[in-house]
Amino acid sequence: MQKKLSKSAYGGVSGEKYVPYVNQGDKKVGNLAILIMGSILAIIFAASTAYSGMKAGLTVAAGIPGSIIGSGLVGAFAKSKGILGKNIMQGMSSGGESIASGMIYVLPAIILIGGHINFIQGVIVGVLAIFFSMGTASLVHNYLMVEEHGKLVYPEAMAISETLVASDTGGDSLKYMGVGFGIGGVITMLTSSVFGVVNNMISYVGSSFYKWKLDVEVNPLLAGIGFIVGLEVSLTMFAGAILSNFAIAPLIGYFTDMAGNSAHVWNNTSLAVNQMAVNDLSSSYVKYIGAGMMLCGGLIGAIKLIPTIVTSIKKTLAAKNVAGEEKNTLGMIAIVVGGVGIFVIGIIIAQNFLMGIVGALLAVILSLLFVIVSARVAGTIGCSNLPVSGMTIASLVIMTVVFVLFGWTDNNHTQILLMFGTFVVTAVAVGGGYMQSQKVTYVIGGSKSEMMKYFMIAGIVGVIVTVGTISILSPQFVTDSATPAFGLPQANLIATLTSGIMTGKLPWIMIIVGVVMALAFYFLDLPIMTVAIGFYLPISTTSIILIGALIKVFIEKVTRDEAIKNNRVQSGISLSSGLIAGGSIIGLIGIILHVTGVLKDRVITGFANTNVMGIILLVVMVVSITVPLMMIHKGGATEDGTTESGD
Repeated sequence: MQKKLSKSAYGGVSGEKYVPYVNQGDKKVGNLAILIMGSILAIIFAASTAYSGMKAGLTVAAGIPGSIIGSGLVGAFAKSKGILGKNIMQGMSSGGESIASGMIYVLPAIILIGGHINFIQGVIVGVLAIFFSMGTASLVHNYLMVEEHGKLVYPEAMAISETLVASDTGGDSLKYMGVGFGIGGVITMLTSSVFGVVNNMISYVGSSFYKWKLDVEVNPLLAGIGFIVGLEVSLTMFAGAILSNFAIAPLIGYFTDMAGNSAHVWNNTSLAVNQMAVNDLSSSYVKYIGAGMMLCGGLIGAIKLIPTIVTSIKKTLAAKNVAGEEKNTLGMIAIVVGGVGIFVIGIIIAQNFLMGIVGALLAVILSLLFVIVSARVAGTIGCSNLPVSGMTIASLVIMTVVFVLFGWTDNNHTQILLMFGTFVVTAVAVGGGYMQSQKVTYVIGGSKSEMMKYFMIAGIVGVIVTVGTISILSPQFVTDSATPAFGLPQANLIATLTSGIMTGKLPWIMIIVGVVMALAFYFLDLPIMTVAIGFYLPISTTSIILIGALIKVFIEKVTRDEAIKNNRVQSGISLSSGLIAGGSIIGLIGIILHVTGVLKDRVITGFANTNVMGIILLVVMVVSITVPLMMIHKGGATEDGTTESGD
């Protein structure tokens, strides 16, 4: 066993030649203790994610917190299972959380349109989505893990891997992870995520003539992701953000300013289009262009992956004859059960054979498409920033249009549509979380079939907890209060979207424009999904990711000695993993404390709420990250165990 995660874990060698951290012995370590502890973590993260997501629209991917908490539990109660046992724990944490982060987008929308959630039906639909998603992802496992090794970084998966290795070995890796955790934790505590002492959003908005916006969120988690993914990916995403905020939004704003006072925003009749600010332009129009881009990019990506899927199926069917290769029997069974099951339950829910068949067929096709997209996007930006809402919007647009064409437009039909939508969104969310956990398994050296089993169990637990939480809290979703107990931002958007299509009110031109732009990117040989993600996400997110990448570039440029440079970059990756861990864990604790009322929301006033304060915080964060790395003046250990010299 190595003493630290090798550089080849991040690329530089082909996937076939990569040697995992654990490369000998029995890779299957699960037992009853691991199952019980992992299920407890799945329950905790599913419940907390469902509650906080519905309350404030905020969720945090559980892989990193789960790896840290799981490492402690394994060390205390199942020490003999070592790092492979810890890996299962992080996977089960992600399994519970990913269910909640998907289902809360659509399932509560049924309540918002005046419907009722059937607990049994909700659980069955969720479980079938898990089966179908994991089965679909297993078909492209070899492509995403092996063939794309080094190209798809899976930044959060690498942060989890570094966390597991640090807990296993200690040393410099643990030291720099600790530094990063401290930086990330302190900055997160200062912001509105926890105590709300200082402003962490630098924001500049253009004039009414040219409506542009440039935001930078001083977020250590995102900066850490930027350092890990590097400059090329970060710049490509930022290019999408520039296009969105400095070209498309001002252009739409220019023409809407010419409209009369009688023209209103399609989803807000109280707002005239000529009164829209930058944020209104983005939320009501520009983001639908991003949804169209992701829809087209997903379709193109899925079509290009057809040969890979066919090859994967052939290899799976022939796996019994291939020595040393894990069979994908469970994956094949899962996709069949999930696919056939949604047709059966769809007919039962719809109580109409044709509607059930059409809805299930749409759900299966769209899930097949976007699970692959989700799994790949997680490899670019991680799961914390996975644009599940964009893929869900694109899916529901297609599904609702088909329902309208068939004449299924009343409220009962919309409820049925949203149940099929719940299948899709759950599958999409699971696809990213599952493949991230499998990336950790690939890097560390665990059993992919064992990870599939335990992730599936955690997902089923997560479905029961999430549907139960939504059912219990549903009476508080629709109230006469001006400030409802649960904001349900995503579910409200979905309810508005489906109702808008049913009534014929939707900015279709924006979705079509997004599709056309994606086609142009494809002809120019640009990475559609990476640009689309940057276009769709807030520029505050893409800008800080770029800053994280620029820190890495700075370190590489000012360091002449190759041995020292490699050590600084490698230590920077460990430090960035700590930033992600600190931001994730402290952010999650802060969300829980706020939504449970332990901490009250605090309004930041005075100098602490200015852009200058945000810039100061940004400088402090950049210096805090850079200085510890620049203090490294000697080379690190090479992969063969020898020591490199430095100047």
